[in-house]
Amino acid sequence: MMSSENRSDFSASCSSISEEARAKINLALHVTGQRPDGYHLLDMLVTFADHGDRLDFMPSPTDEFTLSGRFGETLAGDGGTNLVLKARDLLREAIGPLAFPVRIQLEKNLPVASGIGGGSADAAATLRGLMRLWGTSLPEEALAALALKLGADVPMCLASRPLIARGIGEKIEPVPELPVLAMVLANPLKGVSTPEVFRRLATKNNPTLRLAPSLRGTADWLAAIGAARNDLEPPARELVPEIAVISAMLQAHGALLTRMSGSGATCFGIFATMAAAEDAAAALHDARPDWYFQATETVSGGA
Repeated sequence: MMSSENRSDFSASCSSISEEARAKINLALHVTGQRPDGYHLLDMLVTFADHGDRLDFMPSPTDEFTLSGRFGETLAGDGGTNLVLKARDLLREAIGPLAFPVRIQLEKNLPVASGIGGGSADAAATLRGLMRLWGTSLPEEALAALALKLGADVPMCLASRPLIARGIGEKIEPVPELPVLAMVLANPLKGVSTPEVFRRLATKNNPTLRLAPSLRGTADWLAAIGAARNDLEPPARELVPEIAVISAMLQAHGALLTRMSGSGATCFGIFATMAAAEDAAAALHDARPDWYFQATETVSGGA
């Protein structure tokens, strides 16, 4: 184990490192039950976008946390409730003396509380980045347990690869066959209450997610995704009618498939090519510059 003097020498010489906090996209979300403690049981097909938040980490005499980016000001009054700080503190507690003070810069590019895992992705990126900066790691099971303490979405964001998540999100199965998808993320920048969405669910014991084991190519996957659903979308549309509007806008601009992600209000439209997605995002931004539109590609399942 390093002495305090050696830790100081190491931290002083260590350069900054960066981590991407990719947007989490729920291609499908089936609500299949509810536990006695109130947590809902879910079956989710999840992928991650190239676009997201960015975190930079570097040694510092004392802990610091700064915000930038389009949506940075939204978190300015977050204080000690920010998941980045919670992730830092939990990891430091688990690691111990190796965890020297750190300056964390969060570039917040994703809308806050928008159904694409922004805060969870930030927390997961913090765990990955600080383990690299501090030159240490945790056993896989310990890291998974720590991630789950931060939130049900954090373990899957820690993986940041296409996957199926079940239970409350902690039972993860990689999906290496899922292809890269060109898409537009769209959000009317209007908040939607996740507890209220779940409260309005008409049925909480819905059919599970079933995918054929022999899906091949983008066309097969689009058909499979289209046959699935997001059980949270109907109640979310009741609360935020703009979700229906933004979905129709995506369809009108050539989306092959549209759906809401998570509990909303972000929707995604899948396009035939990245060029088509970029053209659509530009046109949609011109139509509604006060809303959020982002063309992106998802990561490869086989990466």
